[in-house]
Formats: sequence, C-alpha cells, structure tokens
Amino acid sequence: MNPQDKNSQRFTFLTSRRQFLKSSAVAVAGAALARPGYAESSDTIKIALVGCGGRGTGAAAQALATNGTKMLCAMADVFEHRLNTSLKTLSTKHDVSVDVPPDRRFIGFDAYKKAIDTVGKGGVVLLTTPPAFRPLHVQYAVEKGVHVFMEKSFGADVPGALRIKKAGEEATRKNLKVAGGLMSRHYKPLEEAVENIHKGMIGEVITAWAYREHGPVGYHPRKSGVTEMGHQISNYSAFTWLNGTFLLDWLIHNLDICCWVKDAWPVSCQGMGGRQVRTDADQLFDHYGAEYTFPDGTRLFAQGRHQTKCWGFFGDIIQGAKGSAVLGEGITQPRIFKGHNQTAENQIWEYKGEPCNHYQVEHDLFFDAIRNDKPYNEADRCVKATLVGIMGRMACESGQLIKWDDMLACKTELAPGLENFTMDAKPPVVPDEKGNYPVAMPGRTLPA
Repeated sequence: MNPQDKNSQRFTFLTSRRQFLKSSAVAVAGAALARPGYAESSDTIKIALVGCGGRGTGAAAQALATNGTKMLCAMADVFEHRLNTSLKTLSTKHDVSVDVPPDRRFIGFDAYKKAIDTVGKGGVVLLTTPPAFRPLHVQYAVEKGVHVFMEKSFGADVPGALRIKKAGEEATRKNLKVAGGLMSRHYKPLEEAVENIHKGMIGEVITAWAYREHGPVGYHPRKSGVTEMGHQISNYSAFTWLNGTFLLDWLIHNLDICCWVKDAWPVSCQGMGGRQVRTDADQLFDHYGAEYTFPDGTRLFAQGRHQTKCWGFFGDIIQGAKGSAVLGEGITQPRIFKGHNQTAENQIWEYKGEPCNHYQVEHDLFFDAIRNDKPYNEADRCVKATLVGIMGRMACESGQLIKWDDMLACKTELAPGLENFTMDAKPPVVPDEKGNYPVAMPGRTLPA
C-alpha cells in the first residue's frame, strides 16, 4: 500500500488541534491571586485566555500542564456561552489551577484588553481567536509587557502579518517571550526527519508537496437573534477576512514544514482554485492548487481540497535527488526512502525514540523560557509562514503570478477598522439579496 493512501485511511476529519484537549495532573496554585501582595511574593505565572473555543481550551490545558505553579485568572471571548463552556471544561476535567470569578470573565470585542490588563506585566496571554484579530491582540499584549502564545494563523492579510512582525521585534527589545502555534516544529519525530534530510539523506531537495485533502469544512446555519457579525465569526473558517482562506489557515502547518525542509522561503507563486461543489452561503473555495518557486528554482506544490467522496491525504511528500520522504502535519510517523517509490523495502529511516506530544512541548518550551529567562521568540518565522499562505491565496484567487516582494508591498486590509468592530457592526462582507457572499473569481479578482 502506498504510504499516502495508508495515511489517508487513518486521517479523520476534524481530529485536529481544534478538538485536542490534554488532561494532565499538575501542581495546584490555589486561589492565592486574591491575596494582597500575591503578585510580588509568588512565582506563580498568571495566565489569560483570549478566545475560548476548542483550540483555546486545549491551549489553556496545555499551559496549565507545564512545570511550576501557574493560574488561569482571566478569560475573554465575544460569546459568553463559549467562555462558560471552556471554563467548565477546564475547571471540572483538568486537575489544574483555575480561578476565574465572574469579574474576570470578559465578553465583547474589547474583552482582550481587560484580560491582558488583568494578568499585567510579566503575565502570559494565550491568543486563540480567529486569525484576523491576532495582530491587534499581539500588539496590545506586547505594549503591556505580557508574554504571548499566539495560535496560527498569524493574521489574515499582509498589513496584519507585518503588524505582528513589528510587535515581535518590540517583544525582543522588551525581553518578552513569544510562542507561535506551529507546533510541528517541536515534534521530535519530524525534527529528526528534517535533520536527516538537511544532512543529505535524500540528496538535494528538488520538490516538496503539501497536501490537505478531506471532507467539507463545517458550516453552522444562521441562528435566530444572532447578528451578521456574530454569524460570520461563528463560521470564521468560511470567511476570508477572518481566517485568510483555507489555503492559509488550514495548510499553514505543511507549507511551513516544506519551507523548513527546504531551508528557504519561496519568491513567487502561481495557482488556481474555485468553488465547485460547495453550496453553503460563505466565501470558501473548496479546492486550491498553488505552485511556489524557491530562490534556486525548485518548487513547492500545495494542494487543498475539502470535498466528499474524494481521495484524502494530509501531509507532505518531499523528493530529493536520491530519495524521498513522507512527513508533516497529519503524518504521525515520518519515513524516509531511497528513491521515489515509497515502499516498505525502500524505507531507510523511521523514528525510534519516545512518543512526543508536540502540542504540549510547545508550551513546555515557552513556559520554561519565561521561568528561566531564556531567549524565545518565534514571531518572525510564524509571520513568514503566514505570508507564504497569503501569497498563495493571492495567486489562486486572482489567477496572477505573485512575487514575494510585490506581495509584501500590498497595503490592502481585509477588515479595515477592525479595532472598532462590535457585534452589531456591519462586517467587511455582507450577503446580497439572495443571501450569497462575494466569492473570488480568478482573472477578475485583484490580488489582496
């Protein structure tokens, strides 16, 4: 059986980081936060969670499973029910330190400020809202002297991504730690595989292929009483201004891994995509194909599709001058082969070490850096991975060849005035009289 097909049989849609919650026993810090002088006399790290969906709840659980005393003391979301569900999960299913009374549960578009202000200088904020809000939240956290864990993706447009880059540079000047949610960079089996490729096990890397092929991205029907803004945020994966498209937000891990393997970032991209079978009222293309070119002329091909009854695969295929590899997000057991026929008899390497939970490792490293004052800032690399996805979106949706420098010069904001949004405000896109939203048209849509 071909390794790709074998992996596709194991892959189950939406068993992703959005549903991942880790249960661990950790030291309990108690309710000491309320005691006078507590912050000055204790080494407990205060944590705020901004964005209380499944991924945010998982990130909080992982943060609270790190070594040393810590306390989740503030939470923020635009939906009260989501915050309450997250708090209940963290309080009842995890032996962790959680002390979030009603006056530290913040609801609304400005709730992130209140949560960040609560932990204050030297605290930690976990930023896990839809990607469009990430630049605004990261910038505010750094301004307030707060360490940042930011989930992928790192902005939905070029101005947003560059805003995070600038905030990351300021974080370095302030000795703040910044971790990004590209957790595959901390997956030990993958680290070893990439190290072996860099040492020449498959020769010079010639092509890299990033895939994400599975069933349709979910869609929540419009609920009575929910505003247009609330409806779109509830379906953030389906609106470009919120998540930057499927190609960016869902393929970012494997795009990043291919660039890591190649040890380079692409200089241009052309591609295609469309909305062939999807009928939900949103903006999503249901298939993408992007061809990136590296500085040395070699290529990275990215393919994404979320349709039923189609071939499925989630991972990366790397081809070198004398061998190949199967690895990446979605591949729990990376493998390296001699030649390009990836059969059992041609396999020359697989990971033999201890199991690795990379979701937990990324938090372990982050909190260890905070406690021991080690340099730790992943912002620049995370921004570059985001820009790779944005360049691919621009190419696929416009039908044009997009060069890296031209992409960087793009000033278009997908959600202008984001910092002033409210739940009752008009979103950047609205449906027409038939309930349909604008969808990109290659050859007509301008790169943005």
